[in-house]
Order: sequence, then C-alpha cells, then structure tokens
Amino acid sequence: MSSSASNKHAVFITCLIILWYSTNIGVLLLNKFLLSNYGFAFPIFLTMCHMSACAVLSYISIMFLKIVPIQRIKSRSQFLRIATLSMVFCGSVVGGNISLKYLPVSFNQAVGATTPFFTALFAYLMTRKREAWATYTCLVPVVAGVVIASGGEPSFHLYGFIMCIGATAARAFKSVLQGILLSNEGEKLNSMNLMLYMAPIAILVLLPAAIVMEPNVFDFVVSLGLEHKFMWVLLLVNSTMAYGANLCNFLVTKHTSALTLQVLGNAKGAVAVVISILIFRNPVTFIGIAGYTMTVMGVAAYGESKRRYN
Repeated sequence: MSSSASNKHAVFITCLIILWYSTNIGVLLLNKFLLSNYGFAFPIFLTMCHMSACAVLSYISIMFLKIVPIQRIKSRSQFLRIATLSMVFCGSVVGGNISLKYLPVSFNQAVGATTPFFTALFAYLMTRKREAWATYTCLVPVVAGVVIASGGEPSFHLYGFIMCIGATAARAFKSVLQGILLSNEGEKLNSMNLMLYMAPIAILVLLPAAIVMEPNVFDFVVSLGLEHKFMWVLLLVNSTMAYGANLCNFLVTKHTSALTLQVLGNAKGAVAVVISILIFRNPVTFIGIAGYTMTVMGVAAYGESKRRYN
C-alpha cells in the first residue's frame, strides 16, 4: 500500500470512528433528553420510532445503496429464530430506554459496562463454554465496580437500576443466542441484513405494547409536537441516529480488528459518561467515579485475557 493510499485509509478509519462515537453517544444523550423533557415519558414508543427508522433505512441501504449484498431468509425455522432474536433485542432496547427515565446516563453506562459478565454467564449456561480462570477473575472488578458505583450514586433509583440490569442481561443474552441460532454457515447473516429483518418484527411487537402499556401515546405525542415544534426534529434525528449507530458499528467492525473494537468500545463508554455529566450536570461522587473506573479496567482486562487465552 502506497503512502498516499495509507494516509487516505487512516483518515477514513478516523472519520468512521468519530462518526461511530457521535451516533452511539448522540442517540444515548438524545434518548435521555427526550425522556427527561417535554413530558415525553414513552420509552416503548421511542423504541418503536428507532425500529421504524432502522427498517426503512436498512431497506434503502441494502436494496438501493448496495452497502452489503442482500441475504435472503432460506427457511421458516430461520425466520422463527430471527423473530426470537428480535423480541430479545426489543426487550434490551426498551429496558435501556426505561432506565434512562430514572437514571443519569453516567450510571446507565456504568451498569451497561457489565455486559461481558452476563455474556460469560449465558455462554456457560447455554453452551457450557468455559473460559480460563484468569478470564473469569477479570470479571470480579467488573461486578464489584458497579456495586461500588451503585452505593456512591446520588441519583440511584431501584426500578431504573433493575431495568438497566435487565437490559444489559438481555443484550448479552441476544449475542449468545445469535451465536447459537444462526450458527449454521448457510444461515448466518451480517448485522446489516439481520437488522433489515429484525426491525419490522420489532415494530409488530412494539406497536401493540405501546398501545396497551402507554395508553393515548399517539394523541399525546401529536399534541406535544404541536406545542414543541423542535420535538419532531429531535425525534427524527434521534431515530436516524439509532440506525446510524448500527451502520457505523458494522463498518467499524469490518474495517478494524476485534481488539481495536474492544478498546474503542471501552473508551466510548467513558466519553459518554464525561459528556453526559457536562450536559446534564448530574451530581457525581468520588465513590461513583472509582466504581465506574474499576468496571472499565475490569472489562479491558477481560478483553485482553480472552484474546491471550483464546
């Protein structure tokens, strides 16, 4: 590779990472802003908006922009497996959005950092996959850090915490389940095609859930939109960002190594915490910061241990 081509590739990767950070952190902060302002207390409806944008933009990206080739569903059993994944995915996103109603973004991210713990737990329970003892040892500070951060969180809310833990566990469960259900080489789908099929199924699940669990949501959102004109813009940008985060995650995974992705992911959580504290001015304590730092260091050590022993 020539020096010029190498420089262009480095610029491309840098721009991609910045875009990945912007969309991931942006959708998180906008979720918090929408759910904490305007009286917009509809996390299920918000998730449905995200899935609607993902369904439409996935179709455009694959069918018209040809970002990736279309992968067709080959059997009824494959469709049922994708539907199962979609419902678990819905649960994780809705749980995360509900938790943002009650918890600051900084604490939400601290709890979310425990995903490797739940992934290792479900991998063992569902597939009997064992890791080296050194790898399991690295999970101790991951969990201990969140326990410490919980004790030092001034805005701690039990229901929000339970929803956040549930969302984190569901996210880990989905990743393990995806590895099991789509393990057949002929039925594997890349994340772009998987989203193309999961998003419409998610809408069919979320629409009746929103009608039953968030009564009069559509009337309230329309009247709220008429009162606050910028709310529609924020909702549109937020939903588009939700798809953009998925697209950027796919592209970063494709163009960087697994180790780079792990390091960038850990750093992304820390950046989101700092930005959210600066924007929302939520109170933080030394104990809370120490707990979160311990969790992030544990996650980093866990990733390095997995790489070394695998």
